[in-house]
Amino acid sequence: MRHAARAMFRPVLLWVLLLLGPTPAFAMDAGMPNPPASPTVVKVGIFLADIVDLDEMDETFQAELIVLAEWTDPRLAFDANEYGSDRKLFQGGFQFDEVFGGWWPSLIFLNEIGSGDLNAIQIEVFSDGRVVSKEQRNVTLETPMNLHSYPFDVQVLEADMIAFGDTSREVVLDVHKGMQGASEEYAKTNKKVNIAQWQLVGVDVTPFMSKHRYYAEDAEISAVKLAITLKRDPMNIIWKVLTPMVILVSLMWAVFWMDIHDLSDRLNVSFIGILTIVAYQFLIDGTMPRISYFTLTDTVVLYSFVIMCLTILESLVVVSLSRADRDSIARRVDKTAQWLFPVVYFSGLILIFATYHFLFGS
Repeated sequence: MRHAARAMFRPVLLWVLLLLGPTPAFAMDAGMPNPPASPTVVKVGIFLADIVDLDEMDETFQAELIVLAEWTDPRLAFDANEYGSDRKLFQGGFQFDEVFGGWWPSLIFLNEIGSGDLNAIQIEVFSDGRVVSKEQRNVTLETPMNLHSYPFDVQVLEADMIAFGDTSREVVLDVHKGMQGASEEYAKTNKKVNIAQWQLVGVDVTPFMSKHRYYAEDAEISAVKLAITLKRDPMNIIWKVLTPMVILVSLMWAVFWMDIHDLSDRLNVSFIGILTIVAYQFLIDGTMPRISYFTLTDTVVLYSFVIMCLTILESLVVVSLSRADRDSIARRVDKTAQWLFPVVYFSGLILIFATYHFLFGS
């Protein structure tokens, strides 16, 4: 009797185990973890919807992007007549995570800060096996900036995208030409992409091969580079910083018309100008990253500081001559300074602007 009961119980137990816990082999076969080809060509398009913020201090920018990826997976092909449509649509995070069982490239930006926000996702599978993935992302990216010509600079904000975990043997990224053309057209016709003080010049996406050993193996990684070109509007800096500073330096030349015997008043005027220039240096330094080179604005401020210091030297020479009963020579020095300082100062400004324009462009 016991043997008969055991014989009857075993099939029931096996049936219950199969229902409650699928075997590891069944769970692995349910998905498609590998790329459909070696390599699988994925056409990538990056659409710039908006530039949210640009921070020169941290050398970062925040952007709203629509990332499109297109590839072919014959394993996902189906009969359109039998299905009733030539495409299957998976929309939203739940359908992508729980319903869609195919392979997809995990596209990431190498210079992204944080995880970013994935606002929307959609995958279309067509009857011929073509797959189109669309994602709307809010990303913060870190990129080095060339500020030599500040505030007449042009910045190229770059972002490198790779298929995470795959070398060029598995996945090759190419540029989706239609998507790139749409992004360039949108950038030219929609001014809302621009942000305060910046004008969008162009958007470009180019493929390249990276030699970095991301996965500790000596293998090439296929990547695409997003390059967003922005041109700064310099008028804010010109009117609020540079123009007042030039006027201030010019006003300090009033010492050349003051009494040649009054050293105290002449020095007071010069020192007020010097302290103001120092305040300008702190103001500009507080809005710039900790860079090791001089920008155009830094050079202009330093040059203005030197000119202001020379007015003190001129006053000391004039007063010394007057105390030595050489008033005629002292007045002659003042008259020479009245035209020499403006000529030297403005000639120096022109030379500074020409040098930076020649070396770094604008």
